[in-house]
Amino acid sequence: MIDRRHVLKAGLGGLAVLAAAPLWAAETSKLSTQVLAGKVSLIAGAPGNVIALAASDGVVLVDSGSTAMASAVKASLGSAKVKTLFNTHYHADQSGGNELFANDGAVIHAHVITKQWLSSDYYVPADDRWVSAPAKAARPTVSFRDKGEMKAGAERIEYGYLLEAHTRGDIYVYFRDSNVLAVGDVASPLRDPVHDWFAGGWLGGRVDAMDELLALANDKTKIVPAYGPVMTRAQLKDERDMMNVLYERTTDLTDKGRSAKDILEAGVMNEVKRKFDDPYKFLYDVCKGHWAHYTNFGGNIV
Repeated sequence: MIDRRHVLKAGLGGLAVLAAAPLWAAETSKLSTQVLAGKVSLIAGAPGNVIALAASDGVVLVDSGSTAMASAVKASLGSAKVKTLFNTHYHADQSGGNELFANDGAVIHAHVITKQWLSSDYYVPADDRWVSAPAKAARPTVSFRDKGEMKAGAERIEYGYLLEAHTRGDIYVYFRDSNVLAVGDVASPLRDPVHDWFAGGWLGGRVDAMDELLALANDKTKIVPAYGPVMTRAQLKDERDMMNVLYERTTDLTDKGRSAKDILEAGVMNEVKRKFDDPYKFLYDVCKGHWAHYTNFGGNIV
């Protein structure tokens, strides 16, 4: 098989007040918080997972939650101030709190492609709608293309690009000393895995990204997806293996001109143990991603 990694990389008054107020003021109650290791904690329900490192020189946050839940994330941190904020990708459920934390002094870090998506209006084909770019304060100010390292207090933090896995701007953030690895939506233990094909995400990229994450992790690493429970390395490998089976089967059928409906009717989704909530939608997005990357798996479908 061609190595994909090398081929790629009230009333009206009340409504008026609500309209004038920032949406991130909507929810201020604290969220469920779990200590993962040392000073690294998991804040759940924002609506996804947010990771917080309570370093001596300020909090490091991985993702900021949705706009509506940002104040709840902030409340969950108590009086601690966020110094550094990483966006694992551009989707609003992970980056909606950017403005709130940036206005409080946080510096936002993200992959350069995520910065681009958050700096302009963009189209969502599944909903047939345009999304306006967030305020300038909500956009990443520090961007990178490959990998980087930094220290926060005594904690060594490594971060790097995961090419075209969920979007084209996915990253991981690895708290090396605490052995906690944030992987965003590249892993999805509960929800159907999502491939934002319009933003360059595809199934081949997801498999490659999972291989990179497995190489980083060890048997004691706590792997945190955007949604769902903390994973072990063995659980991540199980998901990777399932995704690889689906990759092999769907690329073979896509190469033969089969549609998502054809693949579903062929029973491909029954060849893995996991049951998907919406297998047709999953396959539709997978096929759209394959068409965009057909040369990467040696396809001949033009």
